[in-house]
Amino acid sequence: MRSAFALLLVLSAPALAAEAPAAKVSPLMAQALANAPGQTLTAVTVNYPPGGKSAAHRHPGSVFVYVVSGKVRSQVSTNGPAKIYGPGETFFEPQGSTHMVSENASDSEPASILAVFVAPTGATLSTPVMHDMKDMK
Repeated sequence: MRSAFALLLVLSAPALAAEAPAAKVSPLMAQALANAPGQTLTAVTVNYPPGGKSAAHRHPGSVFVYVVSGKVRSQVSTNGPAKIYGPGETFFEPQGSTHMVSENASDSEPASILAVFVAPTGATLSTPVMHDMKDMK
């Protein structure tokens, strides 16, 4: 769960500290994968208050995201331009990609996602990225 705590720190940091409220990350579970030695599946919920954002970041493995409620604007470097996802919609963050935009699309309603990571056991699940778009993959 140490890596889930590091994820809490990164995703809870707003993109522009003085301008946007932070997202709240809550770990749900972590399980080593017997069929993929050295890999752990970790599930978290991310709750965005109205206008809430997360700073640009990367993950050490793959991430599957399911929108539980509200509308979330997301842009992953490998998936094209920013898109708004609603309840029941999903997106994928491949290993090595940069999650450039991660925010609530509403300034008046909260939003919530379920994020499921498959990453090396013990890895820090989210690492902040500086906004240098030329280096984004």
